[in-house]
Amino acid sequence: MASTTASLDIPQSPDRVWRLIGGFGSLPDWLPYIPKSELGEGGRVRHLTNADGGVIVERLVEFNEAERHYSYAIEQAPFPVTGYLSTLTVHAVPGRPDASRVEWSGSFTPTGVSDAEVEELFHGIYVDGLAALLETVQA
Repeated sequence: MASTTASLDIPQSPDRVWRLIGGFGSLPDWLPYIPKSELGEGGRVRHLTNADGGVIVERLVEFNEAERHYSYAIEQAPFPVTGYLSTLTVHAVPGRPDASRVEWSGSFTPTGVSDAEVEELFHGIYVDGLAALLETVQA
């Protein structure tokens, strides 16, 4: 199984960042790569449309409002992996109430490609996504 993690400090309080990214259907609010998200099954499944028109279906696996994190699994996507599980977390930065550390991590089993290839793919997605988040909160 392969995995990767990216994190970025954001100059906003953890509660403010969580209000922006903590909703399972909120990706279009901060991630330009995903312009459309439709929730189903009582908010437990999201049908995402990416900028190229591709469809990604993800299922909410765990949600913790108090600890500001959620985990999700991919059920359908154009990625060469199976068993994908990812977690998005907003951490407080000790001694800095005006800052957050956002962490996006995932684990997955490559299909037809190497561990390094899918780790690079998802690490790039996470890094680019966090950069877009920073841009959104600074706008």
